[in-house]
Amino acid sequence: MLLTTWLHTIINFDNFAELLPLVSTSIVAAVLLGVMAGFMGPMVQARDMAFAVHGTAELSFAGAACALWLGSSVTLGAVIGAVTAGMVLGVMGIDGKNRNSVVGILLPFGLGLGVLFLSLYQGRSSNKFGLLTGQIVAITPAELQSMLVVAVIVLSIIAIFGQRMLFAAVDPQVAQAQHLNLTFLSLLFMFALSLVVAVSVQFVGALLLLSLLITPAAAASQVTARPIYVYLLSMLFAITAGVGGILLSLGPGLPISPYITTISFVIYLSCWGIGYLRKKAGWNKRLAANFS
Repeated sequence: MLLTTWLHTIINFDNFAELLPLVSTSIVAAVLLGVMAGFMGPMVQARDMAFAVHGTAELSFAGAACALWLGSSVTLGAVIGAVTAGMVLGVMGIDGKNRNSVVGILLPFGLGLGVLFLSLYQGRSSNKFGLLTGQIVAITPAELQSMLVVAVIVLSIIAIFGQRMLFAAVDPQVAQAQHLNLTFLSLLFMFALSLVVAVSVQFVGALLLLSLLITPAAAASQVTARPIYVYLLSMLFAITAGVGGILLSLGPGLPISPYITTISFVIYLSCWGIGYLRKKAGWNKRLAANFS
């Protein structure tokens, strides 16, 4: 009985039909976020920069918190913070040797600044909490338009430079030998990533950003090695987590973030299980062939 009550508290569809039209804008935003995160995630994974995403998110959080305190555009503040972190990482961490150290310096600095600005802010506490854990259900049409502009910029960069950025990430020595400008590609990648981080922080929060940018790509790589399928599956998984989180949180009226992170985690576990079974089946076939 207690279990049933608890499950109904976190998963129910009471008044679902009446509430659904109220989050139509948020669903569109989740799809846009899923598309951007789906394309950027595999590149982040190829560059081994999951930790850098977290560091960029914290400085984006600091910029958004500063803008909230000053009463200016939170979106602009988040973009300034994220791009600043991205450019620092792009320049100082280009060779990969110093990257984790640079991120380790930026992360506590950004988090400390963010906490300071939130402490100075005298407005609603929900605004403070939203920067850490997200508030995608509160997105406005103007914010959706800003996200659409960011999506166009990011997807244009990927369409024009994506192949070269991936090549430079996978084999930088060969890319340099073929006269690709690694510094330019690194800065361009970090700029695109910073924009995605900036808009994501406002809607899924600085603390839970990895559930959309890293987990879907990691899940996709468990079931396929072909780049095109990794991108498509990563995008599908990110959209599923975002939209699914919104829909599941409607009835209970709880924050969306736990639903997004849980869906992402379940998707990853499922893909890991599929990948494990496929590898085991392949190993058994090879073993049987050796003894036949």
